[in-house]
Amino acid sequence: MTDQTEDLSSTAGEERIRKMQSAGMPPVAPAVPRDRGDGPFGRLILRGATIIDGTGAPPISPMDIVVENGRIAAIEKVGLPGRLVPDARRPAAGDREIDCRGKYVTPGFVDCHAHIGIPYHALSGPMAPADYVYKLWLAHGVTTVREMGCFNGLGWTLDQKARAEAGEIAAPRILAYPYFPAVNDMLKTIHTPAQAREWLRAVKARGADGIKFFGAPPAIMQAALDECRHLGLRSGCHHAQQAVTRMNTLTTARWGLTSQEHYYGLGESLFESRVIQDYTPDYDYGNEYFRFSFAGQTFRQAAQPGSAKWNEVMDEFLELGFSFVPTFSIYDANRDLMRTRRADWHPDYTYAGLWNFYQPDGGGHGSYWHRWSTGNEVEWKQNYRLWMQFINEFKNRGGRVCTGSDSGFIFQTFGFGYIRELELLQEAGFTPLEVLRAATSQGADLLDIADETGTIEVGKAADLLVHDQNPLADFKLLYATGAMRLNQDSNTVEWPRALRQTIKGGVVYEVDELLADVREMVAASRRASPELPRP
Repeated sequence: MTDQTEDLSSTAGEERIRKMQSAGMPPVAPAVPRDRGDGPFGRLILRGATIIDGTGAPPISPMDIVVENGRIAAIEKVGLPGRLVPDARRPAAGDREIDCRGKYVTPGFVDCHAHIGIPYHALSGPMAPADYVYKLWLAHGVTTVREMGCFNGLGWTLDQKARAEAGEIAAPRILAYPYFPAVNDMLKTIHTPAQAREWLRAVKARGADGIKFFGAPPAIMQAALDECRHLGLRSGCHHAQQAVTRMNTLTTARWGLTSQEHYYGLGESLFESRVIQDYTPDYDYGNEYFRFSFAGQTFRQAAQPGSAKWNEVMDEFLELGFSFVPTFSIYDANRDLMRTRRADWHPDYTYAGLWNFYQPDGGGHGSYWHRWSTGNEVEWKQNYRLWMQFINEFKNRGGRVCTGSDSGFIFQTFGFGYIRELELLQEAGFTPLEVLRAATSQGADLLDIADETGTIEVGKAADLLVHDQNPLADFKLLYATGAMRLNQDSNTVEWPRALRQTIKGGVVYEVDELLADVREMVAASRRASPELPRP
């Protein structure tokens, strides 16, 4: 073992947070001991539910679900819709029971692109603690997250992962994908293929579940993906614009990349009359306005739907068994800034420092609203039309598409951004059952945890959501604020909400309690920083 390897045994995966700490951006405050959630119980029973199991199968009722010590022990049909069999013919009583007659039970949601807070926020005011993020996720039904980048440090993330798994904190299941430090504009400490392999072996030994790439010089990237395959590390890549000119998504997919994050690299894979996006001479990637305004022009410079190039690229991605995590929601403000900025939830649920981080700023990542115009929004709407068409067609032809939110930037608040992703998948052409499948079983497959979660099946962890109303009817009902509706009998406005209980590993969380905690955290953050702007 070399001296460098000995050093990497404790430092690999900590590079980014150490650099940020030196610039005044510490890790997010970790979660406090669990103060919400009941259980797990020796025997928990959900009675008379309509099940939507996450496989894509249509709803079925009435069903009793038996959970023992945090795992699904039995699923039994107990009659016909509206006609239950006698109690004597149903599963025996449990330590805790939830009456699910007229209610819907789905698997917990999987967020395949998530961040447990972001140290950048420290420069904008009080930074939201991990409990704020976790409780918003759980209140929106997210029971598993893939932490893409481990920006608080790999050691910090692994500690939170272990505590979540042990039920010591109120948090979803966490998978840790540390940042691969090989791009100049973020942090580059890996300069050779040999260093790449050594670093990957070190983070694997520390407990990493996979790797988050932003790119790298081609020889390093190819060696890294080869080493990931040997080590059993899955991978996702945000093909950053500083690296994509040397390798697009199709290139990295051929080298073994597991999934593309966002859309970067896909448009470049479809280029046929150029190899580099057409930038104006005054373009500067360091200017966030330039970065994101020009990013809305990529697909219109690429091969169009149905063309030979389009079909050729589509076919190869399918043959490679590749996956896409589009994160449509994180760029949604680019299509309609005012709508996203004025969303119903910001006053009560967006933390003071987070709200300040969203505001226009000369250097803040994703705070690029310097002169956002009608033209910028039109370009992004056109970009979405083509991007969504590719993703929907890929799904229709058997490809795997998963849900990811990337919240914490661009006016997308944790939890709310995830539900917006469900809406946008439906806009792309997914049926509601296909959306739910992407949010559950497809995500579990991508993360290689399908034996543990993602569907409602005997033997799996009891990651379950209890809904008052059918979420397939309207995903807006999954927002913590509910959705505005008119009660025609009383001629009054109401805000019905579907999700009532989130069950993670057999622990039952009352959504109302989680949301009350978040509202108090947000109110306290504003009292502590009255000088900051408010929604």
